[in-house]
Order: sequence, then C-alpha cells, then structure tokens
Amino acid sequence: MKKLLVMAFFATIFTNAKSQVYIQGGVNLANITKTNSGATDKYNMLTTFNAGILGRFNISTIFDLETGLLLDGRGSKAYTYFTNATDDNYVKATFNPLYLEVPLNLILRVPLEKNTGIFFNAGPYIAMGIAGKSKTEGKTAGVAFNSSDNISWTSTDPNSQNGAYNKLKRYDFGLNLGGGLDLGKVLLKANYGMGFTKINSTQTNNSANDKNKYRTMSLSLGIPLN
Repeated sequence: MKKLLVMAFFATIFTNAKSQVYIQGGVNLANITKTNSGATDKYNMLTTFNAGILGRFNISTIFDLETGLLLDGRGSKAYTYFTNATDDNYVKATFNPLYLEVPLNLILRVPLEKNTGIFFNAGPYIAMGIAGKSKTEGKTAGVAFNSSDNISWTSTDPNSQNGAYNKLKRYDFGLNLGGGLDLGKVLLKANYGMGFTKINSTQTNNSANDKNKYRTMSLSLGIPLN
C-alpha cells in the first residue's frame, strides 16, 4: 500500500501540467559528525556527487513544494600519519555510501526581473542506503597495504547478534536547508543536509547526542525538462 501511495504521489507531480520537472546533478561535500555536539573535521570532508530528478508543483508565485528522487553520495575520509613523513607509516581510510533520497521541501520564491528569482528551501528527507565502498590504504615500515569492502546494510535491531560496527543502518532521515537562483533555463542550488540518524548499526538512541550523523553540503545545477 505504501509503495502504491508513493508511486501515485510522484505520478501526480510528473504528469501535472503546472509542475516544473528538472534533472539535477552536482557535487557533494560529505562529512560525518565526530563529537557529541555535532562538530565535524574539515580534513575528513569527502567529495562525492548527487544526481536525480525533482519536481515542483508551481502552487503559487511565492510558495511551492518540491520532491523527487536523488542518488546521493555521503561519507567521509580520514588520514592518519604516525611520523612526520607523509609517504610512510600512514593510514588513509575512505567511507563512501550511496543513498536513494526522497526530499520534501517547502519553497519560498522571491521573484526578480525577466522570469528570474531567488528561492529558499527547507524540509525533511528520508534516505535508503543501496551501495557503497569502504577503502583503506597505507604503508608501514615501507610495506604498503590496501583493502576494499562493500558497505554492509542492516535494518535489524543492533542489540541482536547481527549488530556490528562494520554495518550501517539502511535508513536515514534528516533536514534539508538551502537556496539558490532560478534563471529560467537553469537552477543554481546550494543545500545543506543535516542527518538526524546515528548511522552505525550498533547505536539505537538518535537523541542521545549528535555524534556519527551525516552532514552534507551540495552544490547543484538543475535543468528543467518542461
């Protein structure tokens, strides 16, 4: 039943004559919070991507709703050097999961001249992990090593025997905040995604603190299809 409702929802958007449908692609600057207060380390930022299709209802010239489906890259990286040398005795780890994200944004438009305008967006999102890699490389005493593993997803109670630190929760939810320019033929967008879910499968209490949650800055270009 839920799948049918979702399909009907998207069908309404993409077949509505008033709707503005556009494809989006851009760069994600992804990170994960490291402290209980939700702080991130700029040196852990990972460059990845976003791509998908979105639609706006064109409810009015001022307010609108936006939703769609995005393929969203997230994660982080970490470099550890055990000596002053940068070519030996180090470990580099990259964590790059991919999610399918469904945002639901309230759009506030500020019209300008010649069919252009500024817009601001805010709203919740829900995302489902579908793929990704965890990579490690380094060198110790002149001996290089590397490994690459597929990210393992779980929807089970992490208190069960299936819980482990090498697994991620499959589902994430959070809040998007952003804005941009509507130039008619293109949309220039900036967005900040703030995850509310502790991503590690062994952690259950999302409200305990803000450690191990996604923080993703996106810079994107949208091209209307209609």
